[in-house]
Order: sequence, then structure tokens, then C-alpha cells
Amino acid sequence: MLIRPPWVYRPQSDTWLLARALNEAGIPCGGHVLDVCTGSGALAIAAVRGGAAAVTAVDISRSAAVSAWLNCRVRGIGAEVIRGDFASVLSGRRFDLVLANPPYVPAPEREHRGAARAWDAGARGRGALDRLCRMMPGLLNPRGAALVVHSMLSDPDSTLNQLRGAGLKAAIVARHTVPFGPVLRGRADWLASNGLIEPGQDSEDLVVIRADRIRK
Repeated sequence: MLIRPPWVYRPQSDTWLLARALNEAGIPCGGHVLDVCTGSGALAIAAVRGGAAAVTAVDISRSAAVSAWLNCRVRGIGAEVIRGDFASVLSGRRFDLVLANPPYVPAPEREHRGAARAWDAGARGRGALDRLCRMMPGLLNPRGAALVVHSMLSDPDSTLNQLRGAGLKAAIVARHTVPFGPVLRGRADWLASNGLIEPGQDSEDLVVIRADRIRK
């Protein structure tokens, strides 16, 4: 059980898909793991249980940062929890493994408030993903790796191309089909009218992309 107010992202299919990819990838012995857009801290906890020596968790939501801190502390995990935009608070820091479940749901352009900040990510679903891709080489230690989860609706080819263009080795390492939840069901007409889904489509593929730093 996780301490989580209703407006903090609830761990669900994408969280567990990324957790399974983490288990399969393994964590470097004594590694320092970064959990970007941590939400409740579920993946930070999974990283420690998987062998991480240190974990840093980041979220722009104050409520999420508090939830992650509490969930780690009640389990005896001394994670570093930072509240703020990842692009600002992580400058100059490097990690052995980066985990990321950022907002990636395509949404009409508007100011996103409350719980919607955890999933709405602009018209293409790439508001956070593109910034993260640009930062990724600078976040990884030599031989460091990253695992990023998002929907096929959010153009994984763009993620792969950006990571590879930055000198990282990148590939899809996990995939899972899930039915639309309430958010996607509620905007299915908008998604179809913008060519992001087929008319009548009621499921999406989630993917985990792994990136490895192969240059010093």
C-alpha cells in the first residue's frame, strides 16, 4: 500500500511495465538511480529493492514529492526526494540508471492543473519527453542506462531517434497492450480527429525504451 492523495498519480499499467523492465535490466552494483516524475515513489522503492545503493526521486508536484518521501521513509528507504521541474533541478548531476514515467498523454493545448499534470503532455504527448531526451546524455554516467515508458500514441520513433542522435544506443525492450482508461476514453474523438488513433480504437500499446551510454 502506498500513501497517496487522490490527485497524485496512481501506479498502474505503465508503472508496472517499467518495474518489470527494471527487474530484467538489473541495477549496477552500488548504483545511483534517478526516478524522474516519481509520483507516489513506487519506482524509487522498486529500485532500492532491486539493489540500488542510492535513489533520487524528482517530481514537479509538491503533493507527489511529499507522497514519495513518506512512502520511502515508512519503508526505511533514505531516498533523496526533490520537488521541482526535472530540467531545472538535475543540471550537472549524473546517475547509473534513469527511470522515467513522464506525462505522455496527447491533450488539447491548455494549461494543465491538478492531477492532469501527471499525464497531459501537449498535442503530441511529447512536452516532457522531448526535454527528457535532450537531457538524457548528460544525466548518465559512463555505461549508464535509462528506461523510459510511454504510449505508442506519443511517437516512440521520435524518442528513439533523439536518443540515438545524441549518441546513445536505444531500443524498445518491453511492450504491453492495455485498454483505454477514463482519460483516453474521454478524449477519443479528439484523438481520432487529430489522427492519433483509429476511429473506434479502444486500446493503446505501452512501450519501454532503453537507452545506454556507450561513449565516455
